Amino acid sequence: MEKISRAAARRAAIAAQGLLDRPPTGVPDRRHLRRVLSRTGLLQIDSVSVLARAHYMPLFSRLGAYPMALLEDAAWGKKRELFEYWAHEASLLPMAMQPLLRWRMADAAAGIKTWAHVAQFGRDEKGFIADVLARIHAEGALAASALEGPKGPGGWWGWSHAKRAVEYLFWTGQLTTCHRRGFERVYDLPERVIPAEILATPTPSRADAQRALLQFSARALGVATAQDLRDYFRLAPADVPPRIAELVEAGTLVRVQVEGWDKPAYADAQAAWPRRSEIATVLSPFDPLVWDRARTERLFDFHYRLEIYTPAEKRVHGYYVLPFLLGDQLVARVDLKAQRNAGSLAVLAAYAEPAAPAHTASALAGALCRVANWLDLPEITVSRRGDLTAPLRAALHAR
Repeated sequence: MEKISRAAARRAAIAAQGLLDRPPTGVPDRRHLRRVLSRTGLLQIDSVSVLARAHYMPLFSRLGAYPMALLEDAAWGKKRELFEYWAHEASLLPMAMQPLLRWRMADAAAGIKTWAHVAQFGRDEKGFIADVLARIHAEGALAASALEGPKGPGGWWGWSHAKRAVEYLFWTGQLTTCHRRGFERVYDLPERVIPAEILATPTPSRADAQRALLQFSARALGVATAQDLRDYFRLAPADVPPRIAELVEAGTLVRVQVEGWDKPAYADAQAAWPRRSEIATVLSPFDPLVWDRARTERLFDFHYRLEIYTPAEKRVHGYYVLPFLLGDQLVARVDLKAQRNAGSLAVLAAYAEPAAPAHTASALAGALCRVANWLDLPEITVSRRGDLTAPLRAALHAR
């Protein structure tokens, strides 16, 4: 097997994610959106809006300041190009990938390889589920809140029967997201949302679909272990080894050994191997470059955990901490909050990594100015928490 340095693996991963692509010179449009999605394959959706919701941030990290309506129109507008489904987690994906996930919908309908409570509800409430589906068929797109049903105190088992029903129907592909009202999904029949030519595409076999997903994972990751490849689209462990072997046999994947990794890895046969990485950007906690925390540590020697669900007094770095990518290293982390009423981007904490270069604060200041401009926040405030806050304040003042 060819031996790869960890630095080369990092640069390959950064390039594979489109972070080294030339940014647009004007206002980004759908061509640029498609280019990013051709690299990442999906955008993970998350409800946390302390800065900007997760699905908006990867586009910013790759395109710079873009109008959020660009993504919203592509996902939920009249000429949509994206659909929602369970991929890595809840995700937005290009329409062309819908046939590759039909096997997962079929599994959910059969009550396997899905959440246990989804499968149980599908078995126990077939009549109610059919009534909900019939109502949306007759009345058109509806949110769960518009459907009748008993409600509980919270959590999955506290959801109304209607909410459980539409989530089951979403898992099984019998409903899809028409649009969102605030952050609430509004559901409709696939034939009223997904283009007819996509629905008419023959359903690939399970093996063919999984090979295609693994091939996309390899292109998006650059170089990866079998676990990395499996995790990108959350494939079942037993399904992956035979598919990887077939891709290696076909020459699509190449076996490599990465410096410091204790497991074999695979490189996309068409992967780019840049000698340099020139970028300075903050990354969402849900960015595909860093969403796998174990891989992030292997690639960047960067121990990263999201502390949203950690009690405040036990947090180490902050509530919503974003890694800062400078060149081919994660050199700092910054806890950010958009204080929209005050018109400010608040830096609640900032910490440098041990090997951060001397110009980290200056580069981070530039990156934060770009975030603030994108979010239309005219002011940046910096607290005193973290060893990078003092040089960051000086760098911002110098600007």
